[in-house]
Amino acid sequence: MSAFLVEMRNISKTFGAVTALQDVSLRVPHAGVVGLVGDNAAGKSTLMKILAGALARDKGDILIDGAPAGYTHPIGAREAGIEMIYQDFALVPDLTVAQNIFLGRELTRRRAGLTVLDKRAMNDRARELFGALGLRIPSVTLPVQSLSGGQQQAVAIARATGFDAKLVIMDEPTANLGAPAIAKVRETIARLKASGVAVVIISHRLEDIFAIGDSIVVMKQGRLVAERAIGDTDNADVVEMIVTGRDPRLAATVSA
Repeated sequence: MSAFLVEMRNISKTFGAVTALQDVSLRVPHAGVVGLVGDNAAGKSTLMKILAGALARDKGDILIDGAPAGYTHPIGAREAGIEMIYQDFALVPDLTVAQNIFLGRELTRRRAGLTVLDKRAMNDRARELFGALGLRIPSVTLPVQSLSGGQQQAVAIARATGFDAKLVIMDEPTANLGAPAIAKVRETIARLKASGVAVVIISHRLEDIFAIGDSIVVMKQGRLVAERAIGDTDNADVVEMIVTGRDPRLAATVSA
């Protein structure tokens, strides 16, 4: 087994005349929690959408467990164990909690010679997922549009982790959530790590990453600025790199 679950090597991506990513490399260890930070044009989401199969890279390589990943769409990424939770959760408002979790992966059974949805099995399995994750919602049979933002986040997490995920990418998982919901998301990430699942957190909230992360990666204008272990940096250091796009340690080395 490779030392890293995921290795992205020299990833580049352009949109017309705009260079979104230029030779970006990222490594995610097994069961590691990596914070991915930068300003709004840094390329964080683009990089992760490439890893999740939602965008095609122009150049570069992706390795999963040391083997080249040949997928070109989200289904292939999911089969490789890569799941992404988008900032808007990507849930279907009119469907129930259980229906959202099993959307595209519905459980079926045979009745009178016909294949029908096994709603009871999906409801039961959904309850098991929430229990295993330590997450609470009023009922798995409610439409998700009736849930709070924190509860919808819980549904998105359950959907992403319920099918043997190796890596879960979370895009701004605590944005627009209150303190209790933020604490619950942090607790859930800790549970995922303890169960052997790696997590990449795209976030502007550095306090969340310093609270639960193992390492932090800083990006600026489509380039990698620095990669640090959480214990080897601080908030001021990271903010400086986000603003300037320069690694102060490299600058110090050059000046010396």
